[in-house]
Amino acid sequence: MKTIHYGIIGCGMMAREHIQNIALLDNAAVSVVYDPVRELAHACADLAGGAHVATTIEDFLAFPTLDAIVIVSPNYLHAAQLAQIVQTRPLPILCEKPLYTDPADAENLAKLFKDYPHPVWVAMEYRYMPPVAALIAQAEQATGGIRMLTIREHRFPFLPKVGDWNRFNSKSGGTLVEKCCHFFDLMRLILRAEPVRVMASAGQSVNHLDERYDGQTPDIWDNGYVIVDFDNGTRAMLELCMFAEGARYQEEISAVGPQGKIEAFVPGPGRFWPKKLGPAPVPQVVVSPRSPKGPYTSEIPVDPELLAAGDHNGSTFYQHQRFIQAVRGEGPIDVTVADGLMAVRMGLAAQQSAATGQAVALL
Repeated sequence: MKTIHYGIIGCGMMAREHIQNIALLDNAAVSVVYDPVRELAHACADLAGGAHVATTIEDFLAFPTLDAIVIVSPNYLHAAQLAQIVQTRPLPILCEKPLYTDPADAENLAKLFKDYPHPVWVAMEYRYMPPVAALIAQAEQATGGIRMLTIREHRFPFLPKVGDWNRFNSKSGGTLVEKCCHFFDLMRLILRAEPVRVMASAGQSVNHLDERYDGQTPDIWDNGYVIVDFDNGTRAMLELCMFAEGARYQEEISAVGPQGKIEAFVPGPGRFWPKKLGPAPVPQVVVSPRSPKGPYTSEIPVDPELLAAGDHNGSTFYQHQRFIQAVRGEGPIDVTVADGLMAVRMGLAAQQSAATGQAVALL
């Protein structure tokens, strides 16, 4: 089987996770990397086993051995880099979320990829976390048809990034875009419906208030609630708190219907779990039927090799496993450009609702 040669644009922490998971695939290799910060580029090239370090995006796109591109650059660069790839060297693309941060880019990206001849995949890793995937697979039967969906993320603050771009709404798109487009994507996937109205309350209460960058105070929010009404009559809620890393589980998802409830419990990155507390929590799925009453708890352990390869509960590997099938023409595109665009649109609507105090209609 032919080896698929990947190129990586952006060589920060998440790029390292992509490289480590691509290394676990059969017949796959990272052959070229690019980052304007040379030290980061060389570190990722070494991690990939000696990849070529491109000096510019143009040099990167001219590299002869290149079959697929993974974009892991800061959020505000995605739209321009996607356009440059399409115009210069069209290839399969896996682009980290969010697809864009400037609302003006949404229509341009939709047009850009309307007739694109290669797979384009938006990196919504949370779909592939084993306990989340188990909830999705069992939800219809466990609930008798979901009517209410709740997603809670209680986690650590934003980590430091190169240039501190994730401290400001102008470059990140805002917390409800940068962080939460994952959850809006999950809402649409789990409920099999489209959003019609978004209501939110959010703000910056604890994190980054004492930080200064070039004399500016970060304006990124650290907590909030978002309620979304969907076109099939279902509703969903997101609860986000980014100063709650003391929690046993980082993500908790609950789906409820006339027959019962199903929940998924997902721990945060194992490297952040205090060793003095013993082994890190094991993911769980809990099914609670109304009659006869449960609950029934199943542990969903994740392969330790996958846990060691990143911070997302093994999901990055499963995502790459699916993506390489699409690149080879052996599988579908799970997370399309349209999915990525809608996730950002929902996040921007939530940002607007929280800022204005008014619900935002999406249809």
